[in-house]
Amino acid sequence: MTPSEYPPRSLLYVPGSNARALEKAGGLPADMLIIDLEDAVPADRKPDARAAMRTAVMAGYAGKRVAVRVNAAGSPEQAADLAAIAGLPLDMVVLPKVDSPADLDPLRSIGLPVLAMIETPAAIYAARGIAADPAVAGLIAGLNDLAHELGLPDGMDRGAMSHAIQAIVLAARAGGIWCFDGVYNAIDDAAGFAAEAAEGRRLGFDGKTLIHPSQVDPCNAIFAPSAREVAAAEALVAAATGGAQRHEGRMIEDMHVAAARALLARARG
Repeated sequence: MTPSEYPPRSLLYVPGSNARALEKAGGLPADMLIIDLEDAVPADRKPDARAAMRTAVMAGYAGKRVAVRVNAAGSPEQAADLAAIAGLPLDMVVLPKVDSPADLDPLRSIGLPVLAMIETPAAIYAARGIAADPAVAGLIAGLNDLAHELGLPDGMDRGAMSHAIQAIVLAARAGGIWCFDGVYNAIDDAAGFAAEAAEGRRLGFDGKTLIHPSQVDPCNAIFAPSAREVAAAEALVAAATGGAQRHEGRMIEDMHVAAARALLARARG
């Protein structure tokens, strides 16, 4: 597996209507840029955002994985979005509000892997089928919309969505695809962001979607193997002799060795 095949740790939304943000995004250390044509763009600015997105992508983001978030199925804006991204050198397309595999149908002719956003109760129950669709490369937890759909009070701790969050991770892993945590809204709360990102990694997410450049560096650090993890993995691989055995007070077997080798490969990649 090459580094470009590893799941991105940090996925930064960049408003398609913000020319300055589009220009500066290439210099940021985000693993993936998601140029947003949906929520970040007012309806009257969507045509301009499509044009700006095309200009930015054609100019190139050297060494960056780039995706575009189009408008959802059923939106009158989606057809124009899909026409705008056709033929561009993109890595993926992000589709919001995917409630069933049928919502993916308009994107199939584009030929790009899809990151499907799970944002409604219906999507939670359909997540297994969405993750199994061959067009889908990963799931994104759209927790702001999900909280709204569930009728949760504003600012409610996301523990109220723990079942839904774990369902997204389980569906992605059952489908053998990536999964990414939702955004953290409090831009100035660095400690809160770090805590939520670390929780996301513990829950099994591969990375996190971001709304501000200041979140990129801490996100990359949290979702990368730590020095302690690397040292532990090196010791485990060195000690492994095949099959089940005792190592540093616990039983290990081949799956633990494989996981340690994968961690080391990513750390060195």
